[in-house]
Amino acid sequence: MNSSIISAKWLKDKLHTENVVILDCTLKNQLLKQPLEIQDIQIPNTRFFDLKFKFSDLTNEYPTAYPSKSQFETEAQNLGINNESIIVVYDANGIYSSPRVWWLFKSMGHEQVYVLNGGLPEWIKKGFPTEIKKEEEEEEEEEEEEVYTKGKFQAKLDTTIVRKFDAVFNNLTTKKELVIDVRSEDRFNGLVKEPRVGLRSGQIDNSINIPYTKVLNNGKFESEEHRTQLFKSLAEEDRPVVFSCGSGITACVMYLAAEGLLKNKKAVYDGSWTEWGDKVKN
Repeated sequence: MNSSIISAKWLKDKLHTENVVILDCTLKNQLLKQPLEIQDIQIPNTRFFDLKFKFSDLTNEYPTAYPSKSQFETEAQNLGINNESIIVVYDANGIYSSPRVWWLFKSMGHEQVYVLNGGLPEWIKKGFPTEIKKEEEEEEEEEEEEVYTKGKFQAKLDTTIVRKFDAVFNNLTTKKELVIDVRSEDRFNGLVKEPRVGLRSGQIDNSINIPYTKVLNNGKFESEEHRTQLFKSLAEEDRPVVFSCGSGITACVMYLAAEGLLKNKKAVYDGSWTEWGDKVKN
């Protein structure tokens, strides 16, 4: 059972519980794909988790790169997060960027972090309370950043679930780990252009393709039975698995989908195809 995926009802029952911190992890470019009524609202008491800028290494040339321990600690503290915080993450797309944030917290040693299954659309569908985002209430005023009581979050790095380029490159020879590319079949087979301008199409040698969409159904995770069946061949493989995608976002969707169901050791290749396709010229 995957206890990291929680229902809208679970969150509603804990909405005003002390130590619960709700984080909106929506990427702005993804938010614009949603109806206007979804763009303007949030779950009550939500804090915005700026994945693209504040929780990514901006010195890295690749997008949403894994942040340093100190950067993550500082920004988490600025959001009022403590080690005792019970963190619930969601996004406006159902399931897209929130698993990345879940994985980041896990890699920083925080266990009490959960993903809202179905995200904001599911919350709205259930008829649960929402509020207008603060920046919408103050349209005519100069936008000010929300300030929270500074938290005392301290990270304990778990790099075993993070893969960098060198480790994945060395695996071409050792083949100790199985790389699973979760991009679409057409992208994996190089039949379409990559979204990133100038990036070549293709795949990592010896990798296999399981599109992340196979673990989702209308913005929610498929049943545990469905996902267990999907991962059956990987369990028989009996090798650690490394999930890769375009830029390290949807790889985390697959990682979360496998949590508690796949006994293989798991990791995410942070740079994913954006880095690999740039550095390795086949």
